Amino acid sequence: MTGVDLSFFTRDTAPDGAETLLPTDLARSLWGNDHLHGVAVSGALARAAERAVAELGRDDLRPARYTVDLYRAATTAACVLTTEVVREGPRLCLVDATLSQDGRPVARAGALFLKAAGSTGGEVWAPEEADPVPPPADLAPPTDEPHVPFVASDAGWSQDFREHQNAGRKQTWSTGPRIVAGEELTPFQAVASLADGASLVTNWGSRGVEHINTDITLALAREPDGVSIGLQAVDRREHDGIAVGTAAVFDRSGRLGTVITTALANAKRVVNFGEVEHAEDGTRRRTSTPGA
Repeated sequence: MTGVDLSFFTRDTAPDGAETLLPTDLARSLWGNDHLHGVAVSGALARAAERAVAELGRDDLRPARYTVDLYRAATTAACVLTTEVVREGPRLCLVDATLSQDGRPVARAGALFLKAAGSTGGEVWAPEEADPVPPPADLAPPTDEPHVPFVASDAGWSQDFREHQNAGRKQTWSTGPRIVAGEELTPFQAVASLADGASLVTNWGSRGVEHINTDITLALAREPDGVSIGLQAVDRREHDGIAVGTAAVFDRSGRLGTVITTALANAKRVVNFGEVEHAEDGTRRRTSTPGA
């Protein structure tokens, strides 16, 4: 995708200064051609929250927790983002963001930004398991340019999703598109949007993705070192069609946080990656109809 300005949205500004985001084809979901995927929705909400903090002049804060509720299917209609600063203090800022379409809210996010205070001197338990690592540099060279995600499972790292239609533990490595055309993708926007992929790495099995996530909760100990983000499945529990998945978030410097997502069984509209082809221009082609 090098040299192509790929984005999930373009921006339209009214004479009064009000902003509307218009979804591009890259934001379309595999769940339905007129739906937006969670990566785009989460990215738009994160951008709104980050801009709200910047407007306060709080460059001393960094994102620490980000929760998204995907309570209605976002469509390809125009998107309006609104924010509210719920609480601002010396060491924190809590921002709520809402994405609305046709005057109706479809998704919301709560973002907590904290001021770093330095580490304490006491010893605390930490897991001994080695941090997940990106694919080898000769396979996935460091880049800020968006690319087809790399996936690892029982089959090893590759960009061919059809090779990973199995019950193995999943990892992804992605450098995502810009949220809005013409704007630089920030590390927080990158990790907040790609965090929706936790549903992919925890719910993708031998028949495809048979669960659709209803939320995303991202917790960060630090900001990413860039806009390339990895996810590794850590845990998954399911009962009566309700699944809770946990994924580790990592970059080239190591693990930086965790994503938890809740999902519902959606067997009538399975995303079968065994029948999906990804092109270098960011487009995806499905060779069958959902639910067929």
